[in-house]
Amino acid sequence: MPYKLLIADDERDITDMLASYFRRRGCDVLTAYGGEEAIALSAREPDLILLDVSMPDVDGLEVCRRIRQDVACPILFLTARVEDGDKLRGFAAGGDEYIVKPFSIDVLGAQVEAHLRRDSRRAAPARLRFDGDLVINYSDRTLRFQGREIPLAKKEFDILAFLSQNPGLVFDKDRIYERVWSYDSEGDSSVVAEHIRRIRGKLAAAGAKRYIETVWGCGYRWSR
Repeated sequence: MPYKLLIADDERDITDMLASYFRRRGCDVLTAYGGEEAIALSAREPDLILLDVSMPDVDGLEVCRRIRQDVACPILFLTARVEDGDKLRGFAAGGDEYIVKPFSIDVLGAQVEAHLRRDSRRAAPARLRFDGDLVINYSDRTLRFQGREIPLAKKEFDILAFLSQNPGLVFDKDRIYERVWSYDSEGDSSVVAEHIRRIRGKLAAAGAKRYIETVWGCGYRWSR
């Protein structure tokens, strides 16, 4: 299976050049031209991220901080200049290495290969969803908002996972009950509304928006 790389740089010429180079070397490549796009694409389980430090919307250091709790792969910063203070901030954010521009693309390729070879973390990548400041880790069944974990009971997480993996689709209480509890369970679909009320309460207490919408007369959906 080919390695998957995420390359994020607002200089499109650099991003496209690197993407072309690594595709020729047999890699699957995701490209982002800004920080928010890089955060969203991080959920697609890259094996390594090349991340420009200076991007206009969300800079590379902030991107690294926001995804590092949930993304275990190596993160290599790309930067035009770097001083000791910059390195310390980058390593503190969770970066693994600094690549200074201009760089030799063949040397960069060798550095990427070295990180991929020795990175054992790729053996069990997490399944993630990034939605702004909200991060859902389906693998370890955790929910975080702005870096802080929101504790959910088992059925609460099951409902949240089911809805968030089907954004925009409307499910009535019976369908959610069937999916989460199964029809063999004792009880009825009325428990769904109470569990969703609790999930909403926990999200609201953390300062998050209302991700689970009510479609009156139909059911519930995860907002797009």
